[in-house]
Amino acid sequence: MQMQQSFERPQLPLFDAFLANASGEPLVTDDIAPGEAEQAFSELALRGAAGHCLHLLAPILRELSQNQDARWLTLVAPPASLTQSWLRDAGLNRERILLLQPRQGQSALELAEEALKLGRSHTVISWLHPVERTTRQRLAQAASSGGAQSLNISLG
Repeated sequence: MQMQQSFERPQLPLFDAFLANASGEPLVTDDIAPGEAEQAFSELALRGAAGHCLHLLAPILRELSQNQDARWLTLVAPPASLTQSWLRDAGLNRERILLLQPRQGQSALELAEEALKLGRSHTVISWLHPVERTTRQRLAQAASSGGAQSLNISLG
């Protein structure tokens, strides 16, 4: 059976297309209150060898770094394997990326929330694990107030 693809579909929120089954119902649901905040938070879990996970992550980050939005792609407390040379080799637009590390006494969650609320980034990527319902809600609300997208990546 061959499926036809329509290019006139409305833009879906970040990663919703990957999380929908054939009937269009989401495979993953959150307990976040319905509305804008629900669409402002996404999660991606990658398991396996670190090199393979980074290989799968590269095109996603590349696409986000080349976003036409004039705001930043912000990476909050990325893993040590995401070096400047890896970003360059993966073809990311490094002029549009901010790498942020939490200061002493500040958590990665607090830094991600702050970056989202400021609204200077189109997407703020965090590497938090585990992400509980309250953390999802906090990130979604911060993203919604800043007009941004929050993406949490779990590498295993």
